[in-house]
Amino acid sequence: MKQLIIYGGVIFLMAIGLISCYKDVILPDALVDPDGPPQVVSFKTELAPIFNTKCAISGCHVPGSHHPYMLTDVSYKEIVNGEFVNNIIPKESILYKMINGEMREYIPSATDRQKVYDWIRNGSPNN
Repeated sequence: MKQLIIYGGVIFLMAIGLISCYKDVILPDALVDPDGPPQVVSFKTELAPIFNTKCAISGCHVPGSHHPYMLTDVSYKEIVNGEFVNNIIPKESILYKMINGEMREYIPSATDRQKVYDWIRNGSPNN
């Protein structure tokens, strides 16, 4: 009887262990030619919300902290007037280098980073 309880307990623990295992499937972003024709990107409706939620977090790109300030109402002026974009050589833009380098963890989506790149290649319009 004691062996039956022990075997039952072991089987129960193994069943719990197997049931609790799962496999995450992480699909890569769709392959897009980053240097293909730039897509039209709206700063106000597409980029400003990304910057506001990903960059304008407490202690980061908010007034009194690091430039450019990324709050929705001032982010465009801060980025463009602060010389964070280079419309002649977009890949040399400080903004582009930062989101693809040391700040990549805050904008992990390749699609969002491509939107920023396309916006710069389109001349950084205030749209």
